[in-house]
Amino acid sequence: MFIKNQWYVAAWDHEVVDKPLGRVFCGEPVVLFRDSDGRVAALEDVCPHRLVPLSLGTVEGGAIRCRYHGLLLDSEGRCREMPGGDRVNPAVKARAYPVVERYRFVWIWIGDPALSDEATLPELWMNEHPEWRADGGVLHVKCDYRLVIDNLMDLSHETYVHASSIGQKEIHDHPIETKVVDGQVITQRWMPAIEPPPMYRAALGSALDGTSGLVDRWQICRFLPPSGVVIDVGVAPVALGATLDKHDQGGVRGFVLDFITPETENSCNYFWGASRTGGDLSDDQHFANAAAQQRAVFLEDVEVLEAQQRNMELLRDRKLRAYSVDSGGVRARILLEKLAGDRNVARNDA
Repeated sequence: MFIKNQWYVAAWDHEVVDKPLGRVFCGEPVVLFRDSDGRVAALEDVCPHRLVPLSLGTVEGGAIRCRYHGLLLDSEGRCREMPGGDRVNPAVKARAYPVVERYRFVWIWIGDPALSDEATLPELWMNEHPEWRADGGVLHVKCDYRLVIDNLMDLSHETYVHASSIGQKEIHDHPIETKVVDGQVITQRWMPAIEPPPMYRAALGSALDGTSGLVDRWQICRFLPPSGVVIDVGVAPVALGATLDKHDQGGVRGFVLDFITPETENSCNYFWGASRTGGDLSDDQHFANAAAQQRAVFLEDVEVLEAQQRNMELLRDRKLRAYSVDSGGVRARILLEKLAGDRNVARNDA
């Protein structure tokens, strides 16, 4: 199911540089590049001449030249030079997609351009705030993008999948609360007075000196349709008196930023990021190490998700079952079904 009249993350801003970048979004091949003013452009990754991917070509003066016969297209998809010196035919063009560069991401609108509205982009202040620092990357995952959403909206799996880093038994032991607010699904868990897991214990360091060593831990997962999950996570020494609603006064807090853009029926691009505050934000090595740890955690998820997808393809008569821990993912899928049924939303059940 592809819901096309929505904004999707196409790339991190630093990925679109002096070379064309080719990716597939919702079953459509797209090439990204920058025009002569540095603005990101997105065209169908298909030369209108012989259907060769434009992403194999080169960027020249803010336009893209096909590697096969040299046809040149500008950032709007209009032909500027024809092969063999033929006179430019104004009917020769490539489809152009609306794009916006914001919050360090490049966003693309795959559906009807007339319906695109920048005001509907999610607000990711923590990705640009001067008192926060964000790092991240992208992973190509061979699974249905909805399986990634299921995974991120059910953090009980951390007990088992991420036992050596952020997982602990208490995640499994404490109940979750799931609700739908303003078209977003929120799943949250509060774990008071527990031992911190390995990664958080290391991050707290001396902050635990002279205390009981116990922390309050929280996980608040917010699903932003069509495919974003922003997770507010952290721990604070019990003495600080943090609560689920007020946990921004000390301890270790971060936002996990996850945007999953469907590629095909069984593959997606997983744009992950982590935004943190506190400490020395200029310590590049510290943040590089933290990003590497975060990536390692996500790779553990990828291993499980791709194995799950393989079984689903082999056992097509089997259905996914849902228990209480799956309530966030289930409600997210209900929202997606609602979007798919909207008259202004394109649907593809390939």
